[in-house]
Amino acid sequence: MLLRPRQKTFVERSLAALDAHGNTLGVAPTGAGKTIMLSAVVGDRIRGGDAKACVLAHRDELTDQNSSKFVRVNPDVTISVVDAKTKSWDGQVTFAMVPTLSREANLAAMPALDLLVIDEAHHAVAESYRRIIECAAQRNPSLRIFGVTATPNRGDRKGLRKVFSNVSDQIRIGELIASGHLVKPRTFVIDVGVQEQLRQVRRVAADFDMTEVDAIMNRAPVTDAVVTEWKEKAGDRQTVVFCSTVDHARNVAEAFVAAGFTAAVVHGEMKDVDRSATLAAYGKGTIQVVVNVAVLTEGWDNPPTSCVILLRPSSYKSTMIQMVGRGLRTVDPEEHPGVIKTDCIILDFGTSSLMHGSLEQDVDLDGRLAAGEAPIKQCPECAATVPAAVIECPLCGYVWESAAERGEREAIGSFVMTEIDLLKRSSFEWSDLHGDGAALLANGFNAWAGVFFLNGNWYGIGGAQSKRPRLLGVGEQMVCLAAADDWLNTNETDESAHKTRSWLKQPPTDRQLAYLPPECRMDFSLTRYRASALLTFRFNKTAIRSLVFGAAEAALAAAA
Repeated sequence: MLLRPRQKTFVERSLAALDAHGNTLGVAPTGAGKTIMLSAVVGDRIRGGDAKACVLAHRDELTDQNSSKFVRVNPDVTISVVDAKTKSWDGQVTFAMVPTLSREANLAAMPALDLLVIDEAHHAVAESYRRIIECAAQRNPSLRIFGVTATPNRGDRKGLRKVFSNVSDQIRIGELIASGHLVKPRTFVIDVGVQEQLRQVRRVAADFDMTEVDAIMNRAPVTDAVVTEWKEKAGDRQTVVFCSTVDHARNVAEAFVAAGFTAAVVHGEMKDVDRSATLAAYGKGTIQVVVNVAVLTEGWDNPPTSCVILLRPSSYKSTMIQMVGRGLRTVDPEEHPGVIKTDCIILDFGTSSLMHGSLEQDVDLDGRLAAGEAPIKQCPECAATVPAAVIECPLCGYVWESAAERGEREAIGSFVMTEIDLLKRSSFEWSDLHGDGAALLANGFNAWAGVFFLNGNWYGIGGAQSKRPRLLGVGEQMVCLAAADDWLNTNETDESAHKTRSWLKQPPTDRQLAYLPPECRMDFSLTRYRASALLTFRFNKTAIRSLVFGAAEAALAAAA
């Protein structure tokens, strides 16, 4: 497997920081490939010797996810698991559940470790994690500690410096939106007459007082206005709603149902089987709107979700980022046929966007939070003062579109990058098959990938030895390019990523020319690599057309 260039940089910086400090924290949001980068760091540190590493996670699904992806990155490294069912340290790398390992008897069986890795490292200062860290450090004073997280600033203001003295690297959300690995958010801040009241809500230990928020937001006129605004801006989208209390969530769901839409509630007081069934129904699309209370902020993803409604304020930017992040995932068309996702609409009926202004956050290991007001701007049409994050004025509908204005603000919807940047950063050479930019294809030794334009949408297609071509992405060109490039990264290695190899520019072979149209013999600029790309397209043209036209028909059927 081959890492993206940005992932390679993250890994290199993390390894250098581990050598320099003995510990480090890497920050990477959803979509960055956090587990892949974590696996590459571990593999580098333990491969070819007798060193032992342990990767900590606090949920079963994270342990399973981490171990399965680790094997893809490091197929030659042995692994084992310590959880409620299995307690084995036989592998070079052990994947351990924190609630299990932190028990005294299980800690007593833990061998000396050379590297301790903490996934979701913002939990590292919790008591259970600290017990594990302190025990591991006692067993081996030379222990190195590596943490990764998307949200390093905790809501309780407990800094991470007790565990991590430095930050090795931070991948920004804007980078991933610009590179096509996340979709663009479109933010609307909507005042239904309660913003001033929300500004007066007092803060308690961890956040705003949700009982006070409930008294303001959990009223029929407010809820009816929410449903009306949603119907206008996102009524055809799968939607996740964040509420203040269980009673508030139930009333909001009932309002959606009364308006003729399918909706359901999930909250922490539900039985696990009921919550799982509800989320499964939402995942299948039989429920359009899922309303929740503090249970879907972390560790849950449903890529077709393309609208997030905030009906509660958030005093901490990290919580807002987690909520908005539920809608930024791109869609795998094989898993979700007919779903085309090009952006995510954020409807903020509270004050989070006004307060925080941007999805980006600076890391503070000491737990201090930035003070002051979020950046604002003035609408040129109606003179309304709005947060810099907004791209459409909630009063008059003016849309900020000019490049100059986009460049002035670091905002939720302001990330822009041209497609050619991704092509340059790719480890593979992309060939414009017909010279019109509508069909791009790249070849590796083991796999190929292409992006093709048809009737307003782009389609990403990938093929490999002993694998049938498959649909990788549908929608924006950047998203399809990112999916296609990732397909090549998954199926190729550093040895087969030959973008800079000299033979690419050599003339085509006679064998290649024999399979190409006669006019190619007169194209004296034709290279051996471009010839291979044209042949790949020719040999797979039927499958490519079938996948593209099939996806287009599925999208039409889904929209009907």
